[in-house]
Amino acid sequence: MNETDPDVELLARIGNNEPQAVNEMVTRKLPRLLALAGRLLGDADEARDVAQDTFLRIWKQAGQWRSGQARFDTWLHRVALNLCYDRLRRRKEQPLADSDELPEAVDPAPLPDELLQASAQSDLMAAALAALPERQREAIVLQYYQDLSNIEAAQLMNISVDALESLLSRARRNLRNHLAESRDDTGPRRETR
Repeated sequence: MNETDPDVELLARIGNNEPQAVNEMVTRKLPRLLALAGRLLGDADEARDVAQDTFLRIWKQAGQWRSGQARFDTWLHRVALNLCYDRLRRRKEQPLADSDELPEAVDPAPLPDELLQASAQSDLMAAALAALPERQREAIVLQYYQDLSNIEAAQLMNISVDALESLLSRARRNLRNHLAESRDDTGPRRETR
């Protein structure tokens, strides 16, 4: 049983109220949950809240977990996604603020050019992700940032693998277009005197 789902034994230990098992689960799952929620919600505080709510559900259900229907990791991602959706709905389907409204992060210390460029690329990608329709953004985040296979991502989204691949194709095209437009808008400017 543990060969197909590496988390079953750990869940049983959590169900038996072993404090070390809880620590292991947090260590094992927290970074991916924070990354998933952070990318979908665009807010680190909300991402931490989603991760906390997700872990609360683990503790409540660990004792009753029955393997066989789904891998625990798939269920965990589904719970986190649902919590993210709830928060997005509360925002009235506004996944992220428009890039014009995003506050600029100002660091008074001078940074090397490489760090500035990496930061700018990261900001461009975050804005491009935020501009995607919700389902396309979800598909991209699950596959590229959460490293899920097409089959796992499709299961989480309750769609076929073909539908997922279609979403991914449209999302990649939209990302390319958005990034190209952003580069055109912010491309190197020649100084004229």
